[in-house]
Amino acid sequence: MIRVVLADDQALVRAGFRALIDNEPDISVVGEASDGAEAFEVVRQTVPDVVLMDIRMPGTDGLEATRLIANESALKDVHVVILTTFELDDYVFAALRTGASGFLVKDTEPVDLIRGVRAVASGDALLSPSVTRRLIAEFASRSKDPVNLPDLTMLTDREREIVALVGTGLNNDEIAEQLFVSPATAKTHVSRAMIKLGARDRAQLVVFAYEAGLVRPGWLG
Repeated sequence: MIRVVLADDQALVRAGFRALIDNEPDISVVGEASDGAEAFEVVRQTVPDVVLMDIRMPGTDGLEATRLIANESALKDVHVVILTTFELDDYVFAALRTGASGFLVKDTEPVDLIRGVRAVASGDALLSPSVTRRLIAEFASRSKDPVNLPDLTMLTDREREIVALVGTGLNNDEIAEQLFVSPATAKTHVSRAMIKLGARDRAQLVVFAYEAGLVRPGWLG
């Protein structure tokens, strides 16, 4: 059973998501919160698989709540999906850097929301279907905040190549096809790179690829 926490300051939005999620046999809502501080406490108490986190909430916002969750070692397996009203939200890349596993716009189709929850719970990155790779690269390239660049020296040449391909948005099957290896081999390389770099999930691996210069906006189609 995939356990979900809903964090949104609008009760009607939470109610809509709960009704949708609880209708699925393999997903259940285990907690709700109306602001970021409450969200962090609910997540600490319930330790869910996925948090659907509104980015803009009064008081402690979703970005800070995501940072708190990412910095709590006991919550290392919790995956945060940022919910935003606008795709061109400046907070999106900051949220990914902070530790979010992806984001969805609030008017995402119900089937896409459910598919997204399952994908994130399994460790995949989640980007709204209508958001292009170029947009995510733009967020990365214009970020001015100081960062601690990941140490890529611990990666093999193949793993560096794999991280670069993950950064362009390719999934394991697409990576396997491009490198003429099996999907299982591609998945193994991705997993090893995540462990070596200390990436929480695939979304953070994408961020590392941009920040380390393995992928640049001009490389994306």
